[in-house]
Amino acid sequence: MAGSFGSVNTAASALRYHQAVMEVASGNIANVTTEGYARRRVVGVSVGAPAQPAMWSRYDGHGDGVRVGSVDRLVDPLLDSRTRREHGAQASLDTRATALARVEASLGEPAGAGISKALAAVRSAWHDLGNNPDSGAVRAQVLSTSQGLVTAVAAQRHNVETEESDQRISLLSGIGEANTLAGDLASTNQAITAARLSGNDASSLLDQRDTMALRLAELTGGTAVENGHGGLDVTVGGVALVAGGTAGALSVTAGIHADGTADGLPLALAVTPPGGTATGVSGLAGEIGGSAVLISTTLPALRAGLQDVAQQLADAVNAVHQSGYDASGAPGQAFFAVDPSAPGGPLVLLVDDPAEVAASGIGGGANRDGSNATALASALASPERGYQQFVTTLGNDVASIRRLAATQQNLTDQVDGSRDQLSGVSIDEETVTMMQAQRAYEAAARVMTTLDSVLDTLINRTGLVR
Repeated sequence: MAGSFGSVNTAASALRYHQAVMEVASGNIANVTTEGYARRRVVGVSVGAPAQPAMWSRYDGHGDGVRVGSVDRLVDPLLDSRTRREHGAQASLDTRATALARVEASLGEPAGAGISKALAAVRSAWHDLGNNPDSGAVRAQVLSTSQGLVTAVAAQRHNVETEESDQRISLLSGIGEANTLAGDLASTNQAITAARLSGNDASSLLDQRDTMALRLAELTGGTAVENGHGGLDVTVGGVALVAGGTAGALSVTAGIHADGTADGLPLALAVTPPGGTATGVSGLAGEIGGSAVLISTTLPALRAGLQDVAQQLADAVNAVHQSGYDASGAPGQAFFAVDPSAPGGPLVLLVDDPAEVAASGIGGGANRDGSNATALASALASPERGYQQFVTTLGNDVASIRRLAATQQNLTDQVDGSRDQLSGVSIDEETVTMMQAQRAYEAAARVMTTLDSVLDTLINRTGLVR
């Protein structure tokens, strides 16, 4: 629009635009600590000549100012996708590392009151009995320390079983949270579609969408892809969990009862897509994937390893004990048994009478020989080595998963840093933006004042003769 009145409109457009810039910068600063908030930027569009209505029409103005073209969220979809992937991998490794560290700490090795200390006490008691085979007190000490060893093995198995129980509860809780998030994300997808159709700003809804998708990735390692309506479709294990405005469900089909107890079957997970049937999934990442690996593989292997140690111990002691003779000269009986289902198992002490301890290597009647007790002390060397191997293997596994988690953390931090540089709010930068907008606003206001003076001269003073 040409002329002085057109210049007023141009100045007014500048006032409106720079006011919007200051409002958006102020909103960024207000949300500097808001989780999931992506900073906004006002995109200005120059208002130029109108479209020519006819072949010979001409525009004799010089531009009509500026307008707000859009308010954009500063995000990178590719970087967001990478962030979700790295967070899913990190959550899985952290879950496994934390659980294994708890199991390792519960062993009480090497300086705690664990199985090694109990084995040393049993070996010392057998040596003492070899030196004092006719002492009832020493025989009782052998049984007492052996029961202590049984208790130590049972405590270690209980610790592993407790961790298994905790992981089952954690997995069920994670699945419940994932299904809730899937439903919320589907509702948010619907709201984003409605907002875009009505022309409303969907930036806050998009922030919520990205936050929920990131948490879903941390839980399941799911992959989120933006659909054509601004929402995110999420697949878990290759099966759709969220499709547009509808959500499916992740569930446990075997391995865990609803109350968190084991049902004796291998763990199995399934995803029921929207409007579909349950499809088995495996190889998940995230917290649920980490718990699934622990429940299915890692913790059962530790339980089996402890049972192997108990079996080695029972076999070594029984072989020597049954070749000796008790206080009455009768052949020795089995000293230990292995029964995983027994209360206080898997190692069970079978001898409860000190007189039945086969300390002698000579039969035919009571005697003061203690050679079999000394042989029993020596026989504990093999089970001790087996237990040391078990502890070493666990230690190596813990160290390995910690290294993997630390390496993954470096990648995750790097991606998070890149994302924060783009989407995070910098108070210094926003302050500079506000100051620039303020100066521009003041300049536009000055233009308006000048034009007011020009118009006043044009209207009220033109033609006056002094």
